[in-house]
Amino acid sequence: MTQTRRHFLATSAATAGAMTILPFSARAAAHATDSFETDTGKITVHPVAHASFVMETPKGVINVDPVGDAAQYEGKSAPDLILITHEHGDHYNEETLQAIVAEGTQIITNPAVMGKLSEGLKGRASEVANGGIAEFAGMKIEAIPAYNISEDRLNFHPQGRDNGYVLNFDDFRIYISGDTEDTPEMRALENIDLAFVCMNLPFTMDANAAASAVSEFAPTCVYPYHYRGRDGGTQDPEAFAKMVGDEVEVKLGKWYA
Repeated sequence: MTQTRRHFLATSAATAGAMTILPFSARAAAHATDSFETDTGKITVHPVAHASFVMETPKGVINVDPVGDAAQYEGKSAPDLILITHEHGDHYNEETLQAIVAEGTQIITNPAVMGKLSEGLKGRASEVANGGIAEFAGMKIEAIPAYNISEDRLNFHPQGRDNGYVLNFDDFRIYISGDTEDTPEMRALENIDLAFVCMNLPFTMDANAAASAVSEFAPTCVYPYHYRGRDGGTQDPEAFAKMVGDEVEVKLGKWYA
């Protein structure tokens, strides 16, 4: 597969005020925030915890799978958009949503979560199924199938229910995996500038599978996230970075205290 690799400027909180071009290589330091300069403006990533993060973008503030104590979101701008990948408690929590939504907040989710939302939240939500397209502020958002493919994991994330997402900014494409293994749909992605890829057992995949998929669809930059499981299935993000090698820049965000 031949892809066009697009270079962009990336900065972290540790290098604020000193804009530098980062090479495509693994990073050992975990940053509280990272920023990516695009032709239409800066995108800043704020890891919150596990699978939850906030992005400040030219289209507005986007919260992904917000769960946990509302205090974790204090000091961050209210979301213009909330993306929910699926119904599990580390990705969807009604109380957290109620605490952080603002007057103009929109929600995009998969159909299963749409059916669980309270009536008040349903009024600001829209659903998109696998393979579908949603829109926010003129931006196309693709719903990428997220599911298990290993025989002993099929009950965790059945095919057809859960979403990953590709956000199409004017010159910058972001992939959010949600909970999935290294599916054909993930491996077939093209021209991804920034990816968030899960890895934890037994629920998704291990670091080897995640690194193999990332090496194939070759995003410019990737965050390993969602890599500690409640059953002790922790995957090593630095080992993942070594397996990915120098062709993709690996960002090690502060996902865990």
